[in-house]
Amino acid sequence: MADPSPLPAGSLRLLVAEDEPHIRRILDTILDGAGFQVDMVADGEKALEAVQGDRPYALLILDLVLPGATGLEVLREVRRLPSRRHLPVVILTAKGEDIDRETAFTFGADAFMTKPFSPRKLLKQVDELIAER
Repeated sequence: MADPSPLPAGSLRLLVAEDEPHIRRILDTILDGAGFQVDMVADGEKALEAVQGDRPYALLILDLVLPGATGLEVLREVRRLPSRRHLPVVILTAKGEDIDRETAFTFGADAFMTKPFSPRKLLKQVDELIAER
């Protein structure tokens, strides 16, 4: 069975919090190529600023290991903000232990993926989460 066609991304904006420059470039290429508008930040403090700002995001892709605030701290804040409480969050991290996965879901993550990752699977996950919201 063929994969369903991706959602029309149109003007949907995503926030990506990733500290590794080469992974940011890869994610930007993948997500921009799928038609999303992408805001990139390299640390947890900038992610918190963006999340607390007025810009509407359809989804957040979040690394767990970030300078400044950790990914879990950012996730906790996202779930505390009434205007962002339902923002879908994909954790994309090199930390792949069961405890990392369990902790991320306990804090409110919607999906958990480990690096290295499949661009196809990432886009499928993004599309599914946006469609659910």
